[in-house]
Amino acid sequence: MRTYRQLFAVAEYRMLFLTSLSQTAAQTVSGLALATLIFAATGSPLLSALSMFGPSLAQVVGATALMSAADRLAPRAALSGLALLFSLATATQAIPRLPVAASFGILLVMGTLASVGGGVRYGLLNEIVPKEGYLLGRSVLNMAVGLMQICGYGLGGLLVTALTPRVTLLVGAGLYLAAAATARLGLSRRPPRASGRASVRQTWRNNAFLWSSVPRRYVFLALWVPNGLIVGCESLFVSYSPRHAGVLFAFAAFGMLLGDITAGRFLPARWRAVLGPPLRLLLAVPYLAFVFAPSPAVAAAVVMLASIGFSATLLLQENLMSLTPEELSGQALGLHSSGMLTMQGVGAVVAGLVAQWSSPATAMAVMAVLSITVTVLLAPGLRPARLAPPATPSDYGLTTPPVHAV
Repeated sequence: MRTYRQLFAVAEYRMLFLTSLSQTAAQTVSGLALATLIFAATGSPLLSALSMFGPSLAQVVGATALMSAADRLAPRAALSGLALLFSLATATQAIPRLPVAASFGILLVMGTLASVGGGVRYGLLNEIVPKEGYLLGRSVLNMAVGLMQICGYGLGGLLVTALTPRVTLLVGAGLYLAAAATARLGLSRRPPRASGRASVRQTWRNNAFLWSSVPRRYVFLALWVPNGLIVGCESLFVSYSPRHAGVLFAFAAFGMLLGDITAGRFLPARWRAVLGPPLRLLLAVPYLAFVFAPSPAVAAAVVMLASIGFSATLLLQENLMSLTPEELSGQALGLHSSGMLTMQGVGAVVAGLVAQWSSPATAMAVMAVLSITVTVLLAPGLRPARLAPPATPSDYGLTTPPVHAV
């Protein structure tokens, strides 16, 4: 499966794609509206950043306590039910005079539940398409994210300006509702991928197994940390230029879209290992330009160029799947997603704190330096020879993967 025609010939993939479109549009529209609302109320770059990316911190709760559910829930029911809950939560955020503390409490719950949703969604993708089609299928979902971020941030910026942030939040709630309907009506009913009861204990056992392999540890860290630090830069767009934040987010999403198209569709297998390290560096290096506090036009070009580097994540995900037994694919992808989003929340906190004591521009340059440093330190463990897939199932790390609850 190497063409878009072959991929979209799979009816269930089309429905998963549409579900992802609706949910991403909902996240971007409502996230920008809430960040604008909180920045106007508090004037704090830190709280504004946390309102957009702070829920990602809650992903660590789901990753450590709930992630075994990713392979033990019926995918259609889980995806439609979570989207419905997110719709209700987003509508609640639009209540006038809702305390800031209450808004963050709602975001905490949403972030915790979203961690399971990521594992369910990408584990389902692994079932819908054949193994050789995973990279293309995931890249198209990432492209959908990029496309809808461009449209969502653009639409969100227009709605916030033309209407109010609270009305924009209601639009986001409606988009979540559309995602719930698409998942419920368009996806096939499938049984859970693993048997047994989801539990905190089982989540810990499976996470321990996934973490037991040194090559997998390097891949997880490379997926989590550099990415999270750069998203910390993005969390400061609102405080860096409140009037042009939507434009900056849209250009960042466009750069990610370009990178995903190139890596997922046109990059031959023999070039992936070669271009992986430069792409990981590209993610951070352009942000060094923010030390000069560039104009919004220059800043947009900088973030677009840097965001092409997010395509390195696709190549690392392919490595992760080759290093993971199939029955744990949902939890591995969920752990990747939750860890990445958690680090994005950490990045937003760190960037917000640095910006509080200096300026948003200086904070973005500092975060870029940190991301480059981590990327260089992880490089030896990501060499192709270190990431070769196991020869037999027993070579995955343990003789018997602990996938059944007791």
